[in-house]
Amino acid sequence: MEEILKVIISNLVENKDAVNITKKETEKNTTFEVKVAKEDMGKVIGRQGRLAYSIRTVMKSVATKEHKKVIVEFVE
Repeated sequence: MEEILKVIISNLVENKDAVNITKKETEKNTTFEVKVAKEDMGKVIGRQGRLAYSIRTVMKSVATKEHKKVIVEFVE
């Protein structure tokens, strides 16, 4: 799952070296914290959060195939 998220995020940003994804697992779910360069944050979130919502939807569908729950957080 982490590789899929990394591919999606890295194709959206200009500064690919600044992409940092941290994975935290609990009993019930997996949380991904996504950090990108400050100037790329708007590109990842999109207008009115539509792109961030779409990324979360894709990740939830991938996690459903693996019978898991996933949370994607965008951190500055």
